Amino acid sequence: MAEKRDYYEVLGVEKNASAEEIKKAYRKKAIQYHPDKNPGDKEAEEKFKEAAEAYDVLSDPQKRQRYDQFGHSGVGGAGGMGGGFSSMEDIFSQFGDLFESWGMGSMGGHFSSFFGGGGGRQRVRRGSDLRVKVRLTLEEISTGVEKKIKVRKLVPCTACNGTGSADGREGDTCPTCKGTGHVIRTQRGIFGMMQVQEECPTCHGEGKVIRNKCTKCGGEGVVRDEEIVTIKIPAGVSGGMQIPIQGKGNAAPHGGVPGDLLVLVEEEEHKDLVREGNDLVYNLLLDMPTAVLGGQVKIPTLTGDVKITITPGTQPGKVLRMRGKGLPIIDQFARQYGTGDLLINVGVYIPERLNKDEKAMIEKLLESENVKPGSSDKKNFFKNIFG
Repeated sequence: MAEKRDYYEVLGVEKNASAEEIKKAYRKKAIQYHPDKNPGDKEAEEKFKEAAEAYDVLSDPQKRQRYDQFGHSGVGGAGGMGGGFSSMEDIFSQFGDLFESWGMGSMGGHFSSFFGGGGGRQRVRRGSDLRVKVRLTLEEISTGVEKKIKVRKLVPCTACNGTGSADGREGDTCPTCKGTGHVIRTQRGIFGMMQVQEECPTCHGEGKVIRNKCTKCGGEGVVRDEEIVTIKIPAGVSGGMQIPIQGKGNAAPHGGVPGDLLVLVEEEEHKDLVREGNDLVYNLLLDMPTAVLGGQVKIPTLTGDVKITITPGTQPGKVLRMRGKGLPIIDQFARQYGTGDLLINVGVYIPERLNKDEKAMIEKLLESENVKPGSSDKKNFFKNIFG
């Protein structure tokens, strides 16, 4: 299978393009490769699909964020051919209003031949997506974690096995569309008069209507209930990311395709460590004798406390680095290729109150030239703090 092209390249826009620029670029491509303008042209058809897939992702801020961070693997279940679009009909179904606002029609003319000579075809309904929030600790983010959450959603009705029919019979042919799932109207577009296929308002594109409706679900085939969903969170995620779980959203009426469950990641605040990208930061406050004489101190990490050695004469403002003690670095294909560091910001505590003996010891130190900073010491000190 050919490797997918970059979505920005497909639409011919820069990566910092605005939403309006992306919409205009898609309109240009849609007009260029529209089936009515390119009858029988398979290459144009593929480019039309490719542009729709790119627009589906880049026009959605959340999908675009995942794509920018993880590439195609980050939106594998979020839309596009091989993702959410299974046919050309899906494209016109999703963007029909957009095409009509451009005067292009949602389906018509030559395009009707894609669905059996203008008769259309029955639509398989899709359940809506659901969004849930999952709070993760830095420890869980560092290793990845499996969570089980209770989701209240639409599930198939057990009384009718999701069919919506009380007697289990298949629905009758819709009298409005004669079983095609669509009705046809004529409108004027940029290519002249066009026949536009629209979803049948009676059967919602299914081509069938339920006469003897199930009393439990009212003929819809779905009821509201709770389900325990297992979610696998990969290592290295960050707050604000959204992870799609295919098929775990709301069930669709009459045995259609279920929607997706979109998991929004939230980070819990750590009591000691602060996240900066893939690095972690710890603010270490040394007592004055340890800063002067050196010694060992405990530093918290995500895998437990470790001891590090403080060299004599450590200055406030110094940054110590523990390599590999941060968070996993993940590439656009969700593969780990490194780990961030733990950065230790050193501060020195200067006591504000001293007893008589302590004060005498400090005053004794004033007699030594070694405790008084020179001009080079002053320069280096402020350079470390302010850069």
